[in-house]
Amino acid sequence: MVKVSIIVPVFNSELFIDKCLNSLINQTLKNIEIICVNDGSTDNSLLKLKAFAQKDSRIKVLTQPHLKQGAARNAGFKIAKGEYIGFVDSDDWVDKDYYEKLYNTAIKYNSDIALANNIRIGNGKTKKRLDIKEETIATTLQEKIDIGNQAKNPCPTNKIYRYELLKNNNIIWPEGVFCEDKLFTIKAIYYANSIVTVPGISYYYFRNPKSTVKTRSSKITQDKNNAKKAVLEFLKYNNAQIRDKDFWAVTESKKLFNIPLLIKKESMKTEKYYFLGFFPLFERSL
Repeated sequence: MVKVSIIVPVFNSELFIDKCLNSLINQTLKNIEIICVNDGSTDNSLLKLKAFAQKDSRIKVLTQPHLKQGAARNAGFKIAKGEYIGFVDSDDWVDKDYYEKLYNTAIKYNSDIALANNIRIGNGKTKKRLDIKEETIATTLQEKIDIGNQAKNPCPTNKIYRYELLKNNNIIWPEGVFCEDKLFTIKAIYYANSIVTVPGISYYYFRNPKSTVKTRSSKITQDKNNAKKAVLEFLKYNNAQIRDKDFWAVTESKKLFNIPLLIKKESMKTEKYYFLGFFPLFERSL
């Protein structure tokens, strides 16, 4: 039985994929599968993936046109056979016992999600975005949001998810957009029976200066706010019992010559109005 399926979307990652895959094939948990989805790479990524697959039968390689990470992860999930699912970006890596400890702890507590430390590396700096000190179980929605700092850093990759959690609740990745992680992660957290934290292991997120999330464009800005709106709509639709002002989104913008004159931001129970997008006008409860 495959205990964990690890899905790796790959796009033009020839400089980083060796470190990523070496951290996966050397996991102390051996009964895993590694599903690499080549997302229309134009460099030597696909050649490297095939070379790794020839050496390790646990590696499966899929190829698709460049449809972005969401579609790549969905494609990997469709063929996954693991009891739990993990996601790793192709320029990141994990500790050697990462999946063994995540899996064993999830089984120990019968949790739908287990999560680990999240460490960002780049520009000569190392920063712990999530620092877990002990095993803790979260069962209420607010606890599940807080335990992984979900409102601020909705990281999907420092976790494993029970396959049945994702399948039974039709939790898939939004496709063709940036910031696809926000809606996927909040849905998984909402439906999870519990989340358990696992100390002593880390996911290493490489802050690639060429990453799309570091690029400024109107498309990325719009996708980011649309993702926030989708999260807010999901929580409101389900009448989520959570703290107000954790999740915000721009829900209305009045512009003149493409200059935002009046912007409205909403949370669960509050709305704020801004002049020229920056200057606060007033706030009121919904």
